[in-house]
Amino acid sequence: MVDFRGIPLDFRYTDPIRPSRLERVLYGNALDTYLREDLVLQSLLGAVETKPQLWLCNDLDLLIPLRETGKVKAAFVASSSHAPLEAVGNIESAAEPNSVLLQADSVSAPLRLALPPNSRPDEAQQVAGLLVEAAKMMELLEPFGRIQKALLSLNEE
Repeated sequence: MVDFRGIPLDFRYTDPIRPSRLERVLYGNALDTYLREDLVLQSLLGAVETKPQLWLCNDLDLLIPLRETGKVKAAFVASSSHAPLEAVGNIESAAEPNSVLLQADSVSAPLRLALPPNSRPDEAQQVAGLLVEAAKMMELLEPFGRIQKALLSLNEE
């Protein structure tokens, strides 16, 4: 979790989970979902002491479980190759279902933003407002890269 400046407020991780052969057989195709949602996501979100205004993820498969487990707004964000929109804060429909393009800053390509299908109609505007505000202080996708590097560095120790 980071603040509006991209400074980490909370960082938690789990050690790698290695299911046994029996667990792989018993869970079958549901094993990945069980590990990601029931074990990892619930554990990590349950340990966070201060709930944020918004959870962001860069894995579309985690969007709905993140919203349900995190108990606050959740959004998927990713880069796009779309030409910049007219003005900061503009939202335009995207080709992907439940997705929009958001011009979060004045120089970058718009972000692809997706909300859970059960989101309220005004939620896209609320999330967009938070992201535009945060984009004034930081590059919105950059913390995801740092998290990935931090987790890789744990494997090197």
